[in-house]
Amino acid sequence: MTAFKALGLDEQLLQAITDMGFETPSEVQEEAIPLLLDEDRDLVALAQTGTGKTAAFGFPMLQKIDVESRTTQGLILSPTRELCMQITNEMKAYGKYKKGLNVVAIYGGASITDQARNIKKGAQVIVATPGRMKDMISRRMIDISKIQYCVLDEADEMLNMGFYEDITEILSHSPEEKSTWLFSATMPKEVSTIAKKFMHDPLEVTVGSKNVGSENVEHEYFIVSGRDRYPALKRLADANPDIFSVVFCRTKRDTQKVAEQLIADGYSAGAIHGDLSQNQRDIVMKQFRNRQIQMLVATDVAARGIDVDDITHVINYQLPDEIETYTHRSGRTGRAGKNGISMVIVTKSEVRKIKGLEKKLQKAFTKKDVPSGMEICEKQLMHLANNIKATEINHDIDAYLPQINAALEDFSKEELIKKFFSVEFTRFYNYYNKAKDINQSAGPDREYSDDTGSTRFFLNVGNKDDYDWMSLKDMLKEVLNLGKDEVYKVDVKDSFSFFNVDEQHKDLVLSVFADFEIDGRKINVEESTDKGRGGSKGRGRSGGGGGRSYGGGGGRSRGGRDGERGGRSGGGYKGKSRSSDGGGRSRGGSSEGRSSGGRSESRSEGGKPKFSGKRRGGSRPESGGTGGRRRRG
Repeated sequence: MTAFKALGLDEQLLQAITDMGFETPSEVQEEAIPLLLDEDRDLVALAQTGTGKTAAFGFPMLQKIDVESRTTQGLILSPTRELCMQITNEMKAYGKYKKGLNVVAIYGGASITDQARNIKKGAQVIVATPGRMKDMISRRMIDISKIQYCVLDEADEMLNMGFYEDITEILSHSPEEKSTWLFSATMPKEVSTIAKKFMHDPLEVTVGSKNVGSENVEHEYFIVSGRDRYPALKRLADANPDIFSVVFCRTKRDTQKVAEQLIADGYSAGAIHGDLSQNQRDIVMKQFRNRQIQMLVATDVAARGIDVDDITHVINYQLPDEIETYTHRSGRTGRAGKNGISMVIVTKSEVRKIKGLEKKLQKAFTKKDVPSGMEICEKQLMHLANNIKATEINHDIDAYLPQINAALEDFSKEELIKKFFSVEFTRFYNYYNKAKDINQSAGPDREYSDDTGSTRFFLNVGNKDDYDWMSLKDMLKEVLNLGKDEVYKVDVKDSFSFFNVDEQHKDLVLSVFADFEIDGRKINVEESTDKGRGGSKGRGRSGGGGGRSYGGGGGRSRGGRDGERGGRSGGGYKGKSRSSDGGGRSRGGSSEGRSSGGRSESRSEGGKPKFSGKRRGGSRPESGGTGGRRRRG
């Protein structure tokens, strides 16, 4: 309390701080609060997620505004609905002793009429997402012509999501003489540009180094083949029985798919992405905060609202396109002085991206092996032993001890211990006994080696169509009815892709895609001169560019307003395919996945439907689960 009082905060705020149990200010709070209280001027603050940025701008704003006036005096812009609501709740908690204070949240996915009604009651502070805010300004539902303070929170992520024009439009309706406070985890050139355009001689506060992650996070990577990503994820979870993690995927489709697989295999998992309704996302986040969910599978955009302490692991199921995105991901763990681990599952061809991350972040990434089956069995047994050791005896069991002793009196202590632990050991042993080693070396493989008797094709779908390397390869295998190794050198760009098949399958590819459509869109597949070296020479097309990246490839992908770019839903793959039309079905908030023999069915929310046709080669590797009856600490 004394430390916060020294910052210059008034008694009402200090009382709220006491109620919340805050004892000492974080570094960014200690730096920013006195500056913002001392004078009205612009500020750029760079600090990692989880360092207390909301309080750093929230306390000064609440102390400076006039709660007796119903005029809107403060505006806080944030990238997502979740973060918008989180900031609103925190601002209300900070200002609980400020009589007459009204903080209103404005975001998409909720009634705009109700939000406008709340504004009319008099809102001194508005917390908003850019898309909804711009919409309400254009409808003259909100007047920000008299605001005195404007906060751009998570500025790098707002710009990464494509909100530059929205922010520009919003700020054009605000007074020139206001104070603008920009808070960001990283400082890409886009954030620097907006600071120069909208701010006047801003002060700068930097906690740690620019564009680098938390010092409390260890970075590890695991090299597997593309088809072994999911088995690797399961093994990493089984090898860490007390895991409390966020698993990041690149697309909404993969996020839902991975969550469904984990749930089907018995893990306490859930998905959060832009295709879920606000109510569904709230339910999932509540379950995660209460630890009813141990593995939250998320897209980068949806994860912006995750403010949960004690996350032990961040697992990058797929690497993001940009350095800043990885920094945001890894910043979900290792918070408030605690240690955390950021794991990355990569293929051989992606190792170069790890090297790029090491160089840009100035941090070493440790190459580790995915644990073997027997290593997992040992970890699970020792976890059980430690849990038993730490368990306090419930003496209510005393009444049942005579019957228990009678039932077990023929066994020695050693036999009882063996039997007890065999219950846990047998399940994992049976599952992992014959499990193969899925680790790969960092050397070249078929995906990036020269191939004779091979044909490379150009395909006019890419990242913007919600595909990544793995999902596109899966689609091609199913459409062409080829085996797992018969489609290779898959290279996904922003709006197009390349892939290879052996020469003997050339006519098959041309025949199948001669008149092929996805949701009514003609899909063009043509023979390419690109040789699969990461370039994009095919037919003179280029791979886009300009985005901040760490290893070749396309530019920055822009999201939609108040969330993510929507993927296609419904419909199926049509044309001369050897598979049936897509069997995807949209369901409310459920997460189901079934695998049986050579056929598979998936029900997902939004995104492209999966094929329900015959697969070659049987079921998915390492299908089935070990997660259901695991003992938790």
